[in-house]
Amino acid sequence: MLHAAFLIPLFPLVGFAVLVVGGRRLGNPLAGWLATAMVGLSFVTTVVVFAGLFERAPGRRSFTQTWWNWFSVDRLHVSAGVLVDPLSMTMALFVTGVSTLIHLYSIGYMEHDEQFPKFFLYLNLFVSSMLLLVLGGNFVMTFLGWEGVGVCSYFLIAFWFDRPSAASAGKKAMIFNRIGDAGFLLAMFLIYERTGSLQYQTVFARLGHVGGDSLVAIALLLFLGATGKSAQLPLYPWLADAMEGPTPVSALIHAATMVTAGVYLMCRISPILHLAPDAGHVIAIIGGATAFVGATIACAQTDIKKILAYSTISQLGYMFMAAGVGAYVAAIFLMLTHAFYKALLFLGAGSVIHAMNDEQNTKVMGGLRALMPITGGTFLVAWLAIGGVPPFAGFWSKGDVLLNAWGYSPALYVLGALTAVLTAYYLGRCYMLVFSGKARWVEARATGDGTSRGHAEPALEADTSNPNVPHERIAAPAGPASHGRLHPHDPGWVMTVPLVVLAFCSVFGGLINLPFHPSFVFLERWLNPVVGRALFNPHLGAGSEIIFAVIDAVLALFGVALAYSLWRTAVYRREVEPTFLERAWFIDWSYDRLLARNSTRMAAFTSAVVESRVIDGAVNGFAVLWRRSGTVLRRVQTGYVRNYALGIMAGLVVLLAWVASRTFS
Repeated sequence: MLHAAFLIPLFPLVGFAVLVVGGRRLGNPLAGWLATAMVGLSFVTTVVVFAGLFERAPGRRSFTQTWWNWFSVDRLHVSAGVLVDPLSMTMALFVTGVSTLIHLYSIGYMEHDEQFPKFFLYLNLFVSSMLLLVLGGNFVMTFLGWEGVGVCSYFLIAFWFDRPSAASAGKKAMIFNRIGDAGFLLAMFLIYERTGSLQYQTVFARLGHVGGDSLVAIALLLFLGATGKSAQLPLYPWLADAMEGPTPVSALIHAATMVTAGVYLMCRISPILHLAPDAGHVIAIIGGATAFVGATIACAQTDIKKILAYSTISQLGYMFMAAGVGAYVAAIFLMLTHAFYKALLFLGAGSVIHAMNDEQNTKVMGGLRALMPITGGTFLVAWLAIGGVPPFAGFWSKGDVLLNAWGYSPALYVLGALTAVLTAYYLGRCYMLVFSGKARWVEARATGDGTSRGHAEPALEADTSNPNVPHERIAAPAGPASHGRLHPHDPGWVMTVPLVVLAFCSVFGGLINLPFHPSFVFLERWLNPVVGRALFNPHLGAGSEIIFAVIDAVLALFGVALAYSLWRTAVYRREVEPTFLERAWFIDWSYDRLLARNSTRMAAFTSAVVESRVIDGAVNGFAVLWRRSGTVLRRVQTGYVRNYALGIMAGLVVLLAWVASRTFS
């Protein structure tokens, strides 16, 4: 069964190839169903391979499948193949499972989009690239998938490239990720220089011969790559702007692909981090700071998708904090549960946007719980899960992170605890504004007031008789958002089934790693062969763990109660939404003012002065010099033989005179 591992990334890649050739001929909805089937087959294959690996003894749960020798340069030999071990299979399981649900949802959401086949073509390539990333048997294969998800994110974020904001967001994502990718490349160069290999198993076996400073440098350079891919301070702003893509894209990026790649990489290099504790300190501090900053920003956003985007940034900070302290199982546990409820949140937000004719401003929503019971109920589950309310999945995974943070540094624990309260609060605020209170969109319809995501292309009135028609794509001339003929309702089954499945996982996902008894910590025992040697032990007794669990529950319920008390009537409260949080601590603004605009001015200067006057001036100057030299020399070309003979004789006389002078001297 393990030999079927090559099929896991191959199925989505085949779907991509078929859609490239015949996507338009298949059309809507066959192209979507084909893409969904390919990812579904990948999920089934992953389950089969997982079962085959599970049957092995814990010490033998590692299998390398080499496809071919990719290239050889001097002593460097890189093969194409996959590494099947507990970590890679855990990643592959949730990537394929959640991606299948998002593909299914997208069939309904993108039904009336003109580029329907192209959308699924990109989705299949995205999933295939992510699977190559997590299954790659060496750093080069991982980097190939790393770059693949980066390119696909550009395609999908800028999918509606006729919108300037979407095109700009795609470029922004590409630029920020290129900064991080430079760190990944430099790390690979240093790894090869110190170990003579880029194969994971070979590199890890030779770490004893690598100096401590080199290990710290390698770890921090790889963390730089993870910072760009997983949107950590200071490279996080691209992820908020990535909301310009269709909502299923946001769900795929935030829950199953791309941003989880950085956390996976940190867990994959756990042997390096174990020997470079100084690098772990840096990762933990930046992760904790990112978690807190992202949560505070989410508290003041009004765009429903941006609330969720900053929530992802914050939750990823939690995961990096766990990886930095050496709690790799806690990081993966949170990544798994986060995939369930964050996908659920984004798909629920997509259903709301769908029903509200492309409206994303939560301040002009409200009262949707009665009109959209399935969406509202599943969104409520996701809120309680990410907020850490027991017994939902987030309570167990987030509690695991906080417990390890306390054992490592009480300061990190306090930062994480504050973030936990804010998480329960801002998602509660979002839920209350969207689903509770009065229907403010009725007033917005009457007054013509609306923002429609702040774009210059708000939505037209759309026919909501078909529950699978996405309205996010329909645009009208500039002006206030139109809310006429609005009849919000739950979407059709193709969109609600993924919501229900993800809600189930958000409730029961914590069962994979319960702390009650050693036999219940399945995930920890499963991952132990990969990260066990580097795993941090907080050395806390059962009594302490119970106390911390109670504290976690109290923090979550306090955040829920705070959100309910402040926003149950959905009254606008400017005092709890300061401008500096609404503007994301002015970090992105500072980048724009200090870097982007000055770089633009520098580019304009170099274009006008350096390029035009210096470089072009030098080239043109040489051209003028040779042209004038040619004009002067051309005069000696008279065409008369007597002139040439005279010249030859004159030259001969001069030559003889020089020889004679040399002879007599």
